Amino acid sequence: MAVYELAQLNVALMKAPLDAPEMADFVARLDRINALAEGAPGFVWRLQTEDGDATALRAAALGENVLVNMSVWSGVEALHAYVYRSAHVDVMRRRREWFERMREAYVVLWWVPRGHRPTMDEAVDRLQRLREHGPTREAFTFRQAYPAPDAERQGGSSFAEECPAC
Repeated sequence: MAVYELAQLNVALMKAPLDAPEMADFVARLDRINALAEGAPGFVWRLQTEDGDATALRAAALGENVLVNMSVWSGVEALHAYVYRSAHVDVMRRRREWFERMREAYVVLWWVPRGHRPTMDEAVDRLQRLREHGPTREAFTFRQAYPAPDAERQGGSSFAEECPAC
């Protein structure tokens, strides 16, 4: 059994408030895309409120208009498959309708001990590390992924192929 699991945080700057007509299509897709994640191989956990999503949660350090999505997966490969090889791609293709283009890193990955559920502060700290120092073993991206601390192989791996939704 794996000793580590992969945590991820992604953030998005909304073009309008969630209850605005411009965001209606995005909001309408949330239940379906969350269910898709939960049913995906390697899914472990996702941040959510009693409403079943994380749209009401904000990280003060990121701003009131920034949505957060945080989850834990069995590994980089499982998360990569969900993000880039499932119906999740359909939502990604439309993201420019709902979200502003971000100049800084908006996705960060890091390893956590199996069973650990990251806090918002922990996740924002990892994102800030990535923004300040680039990919490291403590905060990385799909393009420069690092193996779990207990993995035998050394050095980073990469999923550098182009995003099918871009």
